[in-house]
Amino acid sequence: MAGKLRDQLIGAWKLVSYESYEEQPVDGSDTFYPMSEKPMGIILYTPDGYMSAQLMHPDRENFESGDWFDGTDEEYKQEASTYIAYSGPFHVGEEKQTLTHSMYVSLFPNWTGQTQPRVVKVEGDLLHLSTAAPIVSKGKKVNSYLTWKRADAQ
Repeated sequence: MAGKLRDQLIGAWKLVSYESYEEQPVDGSDTFYPMSEKPMGIILYTPDGYMSAQLMHPDRENFESGDWFDGTDEEYKQEASTYIAYSGPFHVGEEKQTLTHSMYVSLFPNWTGQTQPRVVKVEGDLLHLSTAAPIVSKGKKVNSYLTWKRADAQ
């Protein structure tokens, strides 16, 4: 799909891969997969300029109580450490092919109110997104690389 980057982004995309690694590893670290090698996720870009990203580990366990507000400390830890969610406005710079995500809401409170740049490339029905600068993940500064595939209409 040729045309403006913004127009190419509009719609729903399913997560294909999510990997993180250091750009120049100083400790010999390999690639790691924050949400497993088979992550699940959807990212949405709406025509009115909003986006929503939801990513999760595929093997999450149910709360024993069945009550979202009545979990154990371990269940809440597992819930939060196996899911990434944020939503807010997105902005595209057509000339330089830039993309930013603004976090109006976020499961990770440190991101709420932030605007983060993304490196973006659309190739046919694949969307490649990566962090524009390293982030801290599992105690290391890493760059994250995500590949999404345009979702089929249901």
